[in-house]
Amino acid sequence: MLQVGDKVVYPMHGAGVIAGIENCEVLGEGKSYYVLQMPLGNMKVMIPTDNVDNIGLRDVISSSQVDEVRNVLEDKPERALGSWNKRFHENLDRMKSGDIRDVAAVARNLILQDQRRKISSGERRLLDLAKQILVSELVYACHKTPEEVENWLEDILSQNRYKH
Repeated sequence: MLQVGDKVVYPMHGAGVIAGIENCEVLGEGKSYYVLQMPLGNMKVMIPTDNVDNIGLRDVISSSQVDEVRNVLEDKPERALGSWNKRFHENLDRMKSGDIRDVAAVARNLILQDQRRKISSGERRLLDLAKQILVSELVYACHKTPEEVENWLEDILSQNRYKH
């Protein structure tokens, strides 16, 4: 059972802290919700407590797992194959997995692809979301500010640009 103060990741939204548990009445039925406070955009998300397992809510990675994310970001990008629409849906599916390594790979691939030839507006929105999800989780895993994490990511990816 999750508790107030736990740091968790909500796939496709990013990481946050459980700020509280609220009971709300929806369509005449009382339900209990976790209130998730997100570090970016000062957003709050309410998640039904009885649906946590179904939506893939998980703990934030440990600081020792940050190296795995770094390795993904430093790896050679995967070749973009197929139409932008096909790539978009494949990347979206990877991000929905909730695995930060998949999100890091999507961000790496799209950033480096954009360097070679501009990505579509749909892929640009997906890239922005991937970066937001990465930053939100790494803020907690690394105990750093969003700005520090963004700079760290940019440093790694700019070095990758020149390697590959």
